[in-house]
Formats: sequence, C-alpha cells, structure tokens
Amino acid sequence: MSNPLVGIVMGSDSDYSVLKAAGDVLSELGIAFEITVCSAHRTPARAAEYFGTAEARGLKTVICAAGMAAHLAGAAAANTALPVIGVPVGGGPLNGQDALLSTVMMPPGLPVATVAINGARNAGILAAQIIAVGDPAVGAKVKALRKKGEEKVNAIAADWAKNGPKAP
Repeated sequence: MSNPLVGIVMGSDSDYSVLKAAGDVLSELGIAFEITVCSAHRTPARAAEYFGTAEARGLKTVICAAGMAAHLAGAAAANTALPVIGVPVGGGPLNGQDALLSTVMMPPGLPVATVAINGARNAGILAAQIIAVGDPAVGAKVKALRKKGEEKVNAIAADWAKNGPKAP
C-alpha cells in the first residue's frame, strides 16, 4: 500500500479488539493506514507530537478510540486541524456511556465526529468518506461497499418473503 492516509490511535492496547474493525474496512477499501497506541493521560507529550505532525506526514484524518474518560479524541482535536473521528469504547462501570459523552461533548471550535460505542467499522467508513471528497476512486469504492450492504439486506428480505424469518 501507499503512504498512510488515516491514523488509527488507541489509548490502550486493550482497545485493539474494538478498533480492528476500522482497519479491516480501510483495508477492504484499499486505504493505507497506520496504527499506534498513545494515551492522552499517560503519554501526553507523545500524543501531542503524533497529532501535531499528522498532517505533515500525509494523514487526511485520524480515528481515536478510548474508554472511560476517553480524552484521546479531544487531545487529537486540540493538536491537529485534520478531521478527528472518535470511537468510544464500551466497558468500565458505565458500559461506555462515559466514553461516549466525553468524546462527543467537545468545546466550540474543536469538533470530534463521534460514532457509536464500539462503532469502529463506521469510523473506518467515515474516514473513507472524508478521503473520498478529494479522491473519486475512493468514493466509488465507498459506494460499492454501500451497494453490497443494500444487496445483502435485499437478499435477506427476499428469503424471508419466501421462507419466513430464521432464528438468530
């Protein structure tokens, strides 16, 4: 693959099981990405350096995932003007609600696009859509992915119409 266009960053390696879905969809779409671990709290200087140099390294957007206090996406937004996509990670005593709120409730001027708790696949698709604004080939791949989803649902509906619903 070519130079990375998307940075995928997690606050802890335990978040990888969630964030892997973002990398999977980017790979499916042929979009190069890099992946790393840095913490807004435990490695703030490393986080500031990573996000502060992201644009110069050629990234077009970053995906950040963290649980509980989930300040990683906010740290990214504070250190880069690139679009930041936050993935709140479920778990902890509040099952990810704390991560969701701390990711979505950003101050004016520092937006973070936030997907659902554990919604890393949508984060990857959103990153692709951002890149597609300037790359029609990526746009065509995103449209094909959406068409595949439409065809899958239509096939299920047709099967149910003929054979009835199946137990999950």
